[in-house]
Amino acid sequence: MTTVHDFSADTIDGRARALSHYRGKVLLIVNTASQCGLTPQYSGLEELYRQYHDRGLEILGFPCNQFGAQEPGSEGEIAKFCETQFGVSFPMFAKVEVNGDTAHPLFKWLRKEAPGLLGSEAIKWNFTKFLVDREGRVVERFAPTTAPADLAPAIEKLL
Repeated sequence: MTTVHDFSADTIDGRARALSHYRGKVLLIVNTASQCGLTPQYSGLEELYRQYHDRGLEILGFPCNQFGAQEPGSEGEIAKFCETQFGVSFPMFAKVEVNGDTAHPLFKWLRKEAPGLLGSEAIKWNFTKFLVDREGRVVERFAPTTAPADLAPAIEKLL
């Protein structure tokens, strides 16, 4: 696999989606959780989405229950939570694993393309963010604690 467009994933409502659907878009791919101290970042992500979507940004949320079991709900419960609590309108996908042998192939690839601190490929926590350019190449990985608003300059460069 050479670009994000080579992968597919199930949407939160169970439909297969080829990520080539987002060809030509700048992507921000985020592993999310509903019961995390960082969960309020959904608001900031939605704000980025509304600000830049018309210029070509797509935010792709991937719920993950690997960190402190902070995403225990079903896809339906997650979708309802995101919509009612944070007004999330960006695409959400089915729950995935992001680390280990059973990690979704997309996240195995993202981790390899953009290692974290000291070259570690492991994702450390919920709300790790991967910025992908219009050609489907990973440009940068951002820490879970990086506020969505702080990503605006990097996103602007790619739009």
